[in-house]
Amino acid sequence: MSSIPHFPLAAVVAADDLKLALCLAAIDPAIGGVLIEGPRGMAKSTLARGVADLLERGGFVTLPLGASEERIVGTLDLDAALGEGQVRFSPGLLAKAHEGVLYVDEVNLLPDHLVDLLLDVAASGVNLVERDGLSHRHPARFVLIGTMNPEEGELRPQLLDRFGFKVSLEGSPVPPDRAEIVRRRLAFDSDPNAFLALWQARQTELIARCAQARARLAGIPLDDASLESIAQRCFDADVEGLRADLVWLRGARAHAAWRGAERMAQEDLDAVEAFVLAHRGQPGADGGQALAPPPQATDRPSKASTGEGQWGELPAQPVAPAAPRELPAWLKKT
Repeated sequence: MSSIPHFPLAAVVAADDLKLALCLAAIDPAIGGVLIEGPRGMAKSTLARGVADLLERGGFVTLPLGASEERIVGTLDLDAALGEGQVRFSPGLLAKAHEGVLYVDEVNLLPDHLVDLLLDVAASGVNLVERDGLSHRHPARFVLIGTMNPEEGELRPQLLDRFGFKVSLEGSPVPPDRAEIVRRRLAFDSDPNAFLALWQARQTELIARCAQARARLAGIPLDDASLESIAQRCFDADVEGLRADLVWLRGARAHAAWRGAERMAQEDLDAVEAFVLAHRGQPGADGGQALAPPPQATDRPSKASTGEGQWGELPAQPVAPAAPRELPAWLKKT
């Protein structure tokens, strides 16, 4: 885990739907990753790096655009196999990302076969390297977070479908949010350690809530009533294939664990609907109520309360920031 201070997830304001999607992926990486779509300058990498803190190991690996397949999956030393009679494996980025976060910026600019490879491993949790009759298998369970700017090209529908969740960041923060983002950024850059100390209690609570949800996850049953409801809603949304059904079920169970519940409920299905159907169908196509935006944070020192919304980092006074106020609703235990 890097010793370089980075902006804590608990200190981020707005973009509540994206934060929820990332937390659910941290609770159950089998969801299959989160694709974040939006223009540049929306600090997507700040959110992605913050997810690593929610995991037990907390590793964060960035996949560069020019990475070769061998650098990603690792390599097998054939000379060692011939001379020593054993397979010698040099780990790649997938091995380094195990139990952490694998971050792919501008994933739409990667070659399709590499995107396909990443999604395969993210879904299975295993990386298999084969070369000239030799093979090596190792666990590679990570939270895959990809970002893309649609102005620079789209992903093929087949690849889009393989991302578990998709969240779009659209537009620009309203002026009060923009000002508060700058204030908090200045506070962090001025004294990172003091800034982290200010938000330590809230960050600790968020980390603990995700850990408790992971521990609770396996005990939440995948019941037939939830599955049948999901199947009907996917059918009504004209979703092709069954991946959406599986992701929706896993996401709803993760949301139930996030709430501290023992069973899935309708609110869990509703909470992840937009994440699942954003790149596969139309949320609310079954005639039911589509996902409403989560309540926005109100813990601000200024009077900004209108246009809450897209994304930003919570404000702070650069010299002597005030202590954070009441947690926003999406961070509270229910």
